[in-house]
Amino acid sequence: MRSMIWIVWPAFVAAAIAEFCFFALVDPQVLYWMGLPVKLSISATYSLGFLFFWLICTGSSVLTYWMLPPRMRQALAQKPDMPEIED
Repeated sequence: MRSMIWIVWPAFVAAAIAEFCFFALVDPQVLYWMGLPVKLSISATYSLGFLFFWLICTGSSVLTYWMLPPRMRQALAQKPDMPEIED
C-alpha cells in the first residue's frame, strides 16, 4: 500500500498539470472522438480528460517504479522511524 502512494500521487499531480495545459489550448466543446463530435457536458469532458491523463501518468509512474533497483523499492516501502514527542 505504501508503494501505491509513490505511484498514484505523482501521477495525480502530473495529470492535473497536463489537463490544465491541454484545456488551456483546446475548447472541450469542439473535441472530436473517432470522427464524431463529443456530446458531453463541459464538466464531464474535463472529468474524463483528467481521468485519461491520470491513467497515462499512472502508467508512467508504474514503469518508473518497476525500473528502480530492488533496494530502492524496499526503501520506499518501509515506514520511516519517527521519534517520540514528549510533552
